[in-house]
Amino acid sequence: MQTILHDYWRSSASYRVRIGLNLLGLPYRSVSIDLLGGDQRGADYLARNPQGLVPALEIDGVILTQSLAILEYLNETHAAGWLGSASLEKARIRALAYAIAMEVHPVCNLRVARYAVSLGGTTLEDWMKHFIRDGLADFEAMLAQNRRSRQYCHGSVVSLADICLVPQVYNATRWNVDLAEFPKTAAIAAQLEQLEAFVAAHPDRARP
Repeated sequence: MQTILHDYWRSSASYRVRIGLNLLGLPYRSVSIDLLGGDQRGADYLARNPQGLVPALEIDGVILTQSLAILEYLNETHAAGWLGSASLEKARIRALAYAIAMEVHPVCNLRVARYAVSLGGTTLEDWMKHFIRDGLADFEAMLAQNRRSRQYCHGSVVSLADICLVPQVYNATRWNVDLAEFPKTAAIAAQLEQLEAFVAAHPDRARP
């Protein structure tokens, strides 16, 4: 049964899942959902994902939504090791991943940012830069506390935190956030961006 990823090329959440699938070497077919064109609100897509968000992954005869839920499913069904093994290790990796996916990403979601701008008092770029910079500053501090943070976010093995980090760094660059302020974060991202699974998932490769 073919694996199908309903995807938008610049979506951070979709980017994460592309990385995960690539790391596992799982072939998939990408179906573009044009968020700017409103494809996500069409009846066909809402039948797959009632939230009208990307990604949605058709795999193993089911449809999965929410990128972190998808990645944890892949981690469990393919023994990926993205969360480590010990309970404390899992908690620390999840904390790093959630700091991006649940703190920075939601407030910088385009529909949220555009609504904030519509109320006046800020520009889209100022909004994005403010919250991305604050979020990465917090992430940098978390890395400094983590003794396992050497090659990647948690030791020398790619984790869920790394999968979340690279798409956020892409967004930071897109919105002109100076990564020099976050040397640990930037150094880790630079190493991850050299891995083929991350290279192949880059938005420039996924753009329709």
